[in-house]
Amino acid sequence: MAKRESFATRFGFIAAAMGQAVGTGNVWRFPRVATANGGGPFLVAYLVALLVWCIPLLMAEVAIGRRTRKGTIGAFRDFIGERYTWMGAWIAFVCFALGAYYSVTMGWTLRYFVFSLEGVLRPGADTKAIWEGFINNPGQGVLFHFISVALGTYVVFKGVEGGIEKVSKILIPSLFALLVIGMVRALTLPGAAKGLDYLFNPDFGKLTSAKVWLEAFTQAAWSTGAGWGFMITYAVYTSEKEDVTVNSFITGLADTSAAFIAAMTIIPTIFALVPANVEEILSSGNTGLTFIWLARLFPELPGGRWIASAFFLAMAFAALTSLYAMYEVVIRNLIDAGWERKKAAFTVALFSFLGGLPSAVDIDFLNNQDQVWGVALLISGLFVAFALIKYGLERARKKDINPFSDIKIGLWWDFCIRIFPILFAIIFGWWIYQQFTWYPETWWNPFEVYSPATMFVQWGIVIAVILMLNEKIAKAVSKKRGES
Repeated sequence: MAKRESFATRFGFIAAAMGQAVGTGNVWRFPRVATANGGGPFLVAYLVALLVWCIPLLMAEVAIGRRTRKGTIGAFRDFIGERYTWMGAWIAFVCFALGAYYSVTMGWTLRYFVFSLEGVLRPGADTKAIWEGFINNPGQGVLFHFISVALGTYVVFKGVEGGIEKVSKILIPSLFALLVIGMVRALTLPGAAKGLDYLFNPDFGKLTSAKVWLEAFTQAAWSTGAGWGFMITYAVYTSEKEDVTVNSFITGLADTSAAFIAAMTIIPTIFALVPANVEEILSSGNTGLTFIWLARLFPELPGGRWIASAFFLAMAFAALTSLYAMYEVVIRNLIDAGWERKKAAFTVALFSFLGGLPSAVDIDFLNNQDQVWGVALLISGLFVAFALIKYGLERARKKDINPFSDIKIGLWWDFCIRIFPILFAIIFGWWIYQQFTWYPETWWNPFEVYSPATMFVQWGIVIAVILMLNEKIAKAVSKKRGES
């Protein structure tokens, strides 16, 4: 049996874990979702989601991955029984579906890097027109989608230590440094303080909106990597004594810090540069919000062209660290089934490229996939919670977490995992009820971009297929622990 791949250092694992979390979800998705949901109220709900859902879930995933030394499919089979293998397959598919359009958004960052080098992002440029011209050009979308897939594939081809760990240790510190530079400049713009006021002074009345809470929980899961299967997968490559609790907190808090820094860059910039239209812009939830306004901010700086180039390149790097993690989740499952790494990587890359083509040519399709599989992460979280409850929460805490943690966790963790189903039922059910009120004529239409029906139909198809194939999927994965 070949020697199992592993991270060479603890910092390498932490960098990779931060890398899967810190990406375009922080810089592209977080600011636009936060502004579309009122700013402050969204942040309150987000922090609740981080503490009661995401960090406990990250710990749970590490415990499962290290106990089984398998990808998500083999992990669920070995952790709670063969009949539940399909839950691990669901997590792998959701991660694959998210990765298929995520490479499209990474392509946007690469295109803006090129725009910066070309001098297109100059003072006085109509950055909204630049964005719309690019996003409505299918050829450009497909080209940069392909480049993103190729870069992600190259990293996973190189393996864990030589690819994932090595690249993450360089790119993540670089991203944080450039994010801070952008934030400092944004906060020195005249009128920027109003943006901070909008972001941090919550209108508590909006906390009664189910949409705010669903969006916050979805974004928290989307951003931190909770429910993606990342930590189950990366835990396969860690040492037996790797700290579970501290590493999970570092991952969650670092990701949240990056998201807040990005929001403190983009939202004050909007208030400073277009105070007359600020409400319209912030409430729109425009998918291109980050690209439109950061592209307008950087040319205002001395040497702005080169700062913009460096920033969008760093943003592409951040996207890359998340993209190759998505690929690795699926690749690890194929390796468990006996595939050689390079063959698995090529296959995942090919299908990811093909699966992302509709999102590359149609922004509405991308928005649909962003909602469908973003919310599906909460279902993935439910499956992880179910697995831990069935395995035994006290058993997992005392046997699989605390013996390997500098900080010992108590019944708080058990309580958080147990209330997952209740939280999901309340938030998701509440949101569905409001959907019937808001869209009484379209909620049932699976071809509407944001309808509840489009989620149920796509989820239903995937679950039906993997349930039918459950036995075959379970038998395909090796039963040897830690096989490489």
